Amino acid sequence: MTLAVQRKHVRINIQISEETRDKLAEVASLQGKKISALVRESIEEKIRRIERELFEENMKTAYKGLSEENARISEDFKYADSENLA
Repeated sequence: MTLAVQRKHVRINIQISEETRDKLAEVASLQGKKISALVRESIEEKIRRIERELFEENMKTAYKGLSEENARISEDFKYADSENLA
């Protein structure tokens, strides 16, 4: 059984140009949505994208750190590895 999560919506006021409002109204109408729904979805999408970019940047930093550590460890053991070949 799937339970629907009810999210509490809060009202905020923003200022946009008339041109942007008109474009929003047109796109919302084409999609059969209210302007507020379109704006809400757009904001949520932007937040998800920013969070994903931040996560990817953190992963790059972590992998770079691991790579540097692995290089140091390999350097420490390069002579020990060659001793076993003799």
